[in-house]
Amino acid sequence: MTTYEKLAAILAAVQTDPGNRGLARDPHDNLFTATRGDFEAACRSLAAHREPEVVVVTGFYIPGATPPAYETDGPLGAAFLARALIPLGASFLFIVEQEARPLFRHASIPNVSEKWASARIPPAEYDDARLAQSQEIREWPVSHLLALERVGPGTDGHCRNMRGLDISSLTEPADRLFRIYPAVRPDVQTIGIGDGGNEIGMGKIPHDTIVKNIPNGDLIHCRVPTDHLIVAGVSNWGAYALAAGVYVLRGVKPPSDLFDPNREREILEVMVREGPLVDGVTGKQTATVDGLTWDEYVKPLIRIREILGE
Repeated sequence: MTTYEKLAAILAAVQTDPGNRGLARDPHDNLFTATRGDFEAACRSLAAHREPEVVVVTGFYIPGATPPAYETDGPLGAAFLARALIPLGASFLFIVEQEARPLFRHASIPNVSEKWASARIPPAEYDDARLAQSQEIREWPVSHLLALERVGPGTDGHCRNMRGLDISSLTEPADRLFRIYPAVRPDVQTIGIGDGGNEIGMGKIPHDTIVKNIPNGDLIHCRVPTDHLIVAGVSNWGAYALAAGVYVLRGVKPPSDLFDPNREREILEVMVREGPLVDGVTGKQTATVDGLTWDEYVKPLIRIREILGE
């Protein structure tokens, strides 16, 4: 397979809709067609940077879960990206709410330092002008700002889950980083990864496209765009695909345990237990993602491993 063919095959492996969310309800105008070219562009942006400095914003809170906690879709993918790209020279900083920070101590990330623990979401009392002048924004070592399964606001400024429930009070305004950075640091590339229309990055997709495909789309559509947007059937899948694309473009074979379903499950089990994390669909503290069986969940991971081996 050529490089182009491998990238296309990787993207095809993750662009299915196992949760029947309506990602491609309209066969001609949908979330996949609206982002054509973005996946390759995101991969090339990271691969071309010798030592990318990646700031990842993740964490989607499920208030009705047992117990109320952040969901497994997002943190697991963020940890995977770090495990995949740190050996290629990348550095990572995770931005999450205070209570979610311990998650990444249990994610088997190589050479991870406590540097991520100093990251914080800008306090709400900082208006945009003050935030734009802050030392953190102007001096953070960052080449890429990435939102992975992170809810963002619609036109009314409220963040909502797929059912339309307003969860703004449970979500610190990390979306502001994606408004400020393009203005203050145009050298920083922004990437969004999502699976439902309500995540940061989905503002790149026309509102009409979201409405015709996604239930409650008019209400939940996040209007915050990113330079590149990867839409996948599960957001973690988008992280797997992005990491794989960088390996393809760098012409490097990944470590044997990286795209290993068994290793991925081991890490998820620890993060669920120690976090805790919950399944975002079932609301239960189980080592599952978006209500899928493990065999269904890891199908794209297995397919990606096959593509990388060809």
